Amino acid sequence: MPAGGWPLQWAMAAPLLLFAAASPAEQSVVMPDLAQRLESHVRTLTSIQPPRNFAHPAGLEKAATYIESELQAVGWPVASQPYAVNGNRYRNLRALRGPAGAERVVVGAHYDVHGDLPGADDNASAVAIMLEVARELGDFEPALGLELVAFTLEEHPAFSMGVMGSGVHAASLREQGVELRLMLALEMLGYYVDTPGSQRFPLPGLSWWYPDRGNFVALIGRFAEFFSLRKVAGAMRKTGGVPVHYLASPVAFDGISRSDHRNYWEAGYPAIMVTDSAFYRNPHYHQPTDTADTLDYRRMAQLVPQIAAAVRALCRPE
Repeated sequence: MPAGGWPLQWAMAAPLLLFAAASPAEQSVVMPDLAQRLESHVRTLTSIQPPRNFAHPAGLEKAATYIESELQAVGWPVASQPYAVNGNRYRNLRALRGPAGAERVVVGAHYDVHGDLPGADDNASAVAIMLEVARELGDFEPALGLELVAFTLEEHPAFSMGVMGSGVHAASLREQGVELRLMLALEMLGYYVDTPGSQRFPLPGLSWWYPDRGNFVALIGRFAEFFSLRKVAGAMRKTGGVPVHYLASPVAFDGISRSDHRNYWEAGYPAIMVTDSAFYRNPHYHQPTDTADTLDYRRMAQLVPQIAAAVRALCRPE
């Protein structure tokens, strides 16, 4: 996730815009092997050299090869979506199943990193969760199209510059006339803290609406996504696990658009971000200390069936 904060207008308006939905107490049973697989994914991605960023296509290719292999190992056919920037080659990875020509649900996470940093939470955590959601959905036969996408080039200097991998993907869907029910952007999903006051906000008043403990996951969208936010949150709550809160906000407040979902909005598609709230909780954001040792793999493991349940709900005929 690129650097930047929620704007002051957003913070002042939040009491009018917030639709919060807390999940029940953590009920899901977490299998130790799931947490171990998540940690293994994160450690593999964060150990890649050269760093997986815009300046090092070789590092990005190592990450892409790993992700491709892991998706194929759990039964997902993978296609590359290559493109060039300044003479360098980059690629998204696309894994699609379901009826040909059907309305589609997209779940995506970027696999690049800010600068030369490890990028455990940002964004190896979300890639790891997407890989395990793919495993969870291994025998799922969706009534709609279901596409999992690993995006390249979300971070600076690519962010908002017309060369983001998610922008390339969203534009290709629009050009092909694909109907999209919803896109879920998985962004920083590994950092959780139970200490009171660990969740920060742009203005103190926001703590009236959100918990002050950084132990929840947030769903972020526009007013247009309100019913989708409610549906996704409902499916995640029913599964039990990490508490869920969601926000519907005017699109003019650009603080809600700091991830890959922004490119689907620009292409005229509905999209929401699923996040641990980044720098409003995680002190290691865009720091050398954003390492695998700082993440909560137990809660990440709880999120896997929650997100898989949301995907199943979205893929049902309406």
